Amino acid sequence: MQILIQNDDMIRQKTIDLCGALLQQPQFLSIRQRIDSFMGDPGAQQQYEAVNEKGQALHQKQHSGATLTESEIASFEAMRDALLANPVARGFIDAQQEMHQIQEEIGQFVGKTFELGRVPNADELADECCGGGGGDCGCHH
Repeated sequence: MQILIQNDDMIRQKTIDLCGALLQQPQFLSIRQRIDSFMGDPGAQQQYEAVNEKGQALHQKQHSGATLTESEIASFEAMRDALLANPVARGFIDAQQEMHQIQEEIGQFVGKTFELGRVPNADELADECCGGGGGDCGCHH
């Protein structure tokens, strides 16, 4: 039991170190600034929520077997285009995607370590990311 506690403390400290390293990255500062800008802009938040709600409603309608009308689609696309034209909202969306990519990369690294029983090399991580379905994995290979 004592060994497990020591390992937990070591893993916790290394996780804290990783978080500290993330905070030091210029990309993280940029992400944080864009999120903070969005959080300080109620109009952008309302616009973002409206697009999400409309998208969910259309998805549910389509999932239930109903056909979407041209006007529903056009209305949603206009709302989405306006959202993406808002620099604060666009910055927030881009920041979310960048955070997700960082989280995915860390998760792939840890997952591959468990799978292999050792630290993976760059080729093994690239194979994991893009080798399977050719989908958008976010690694840009």
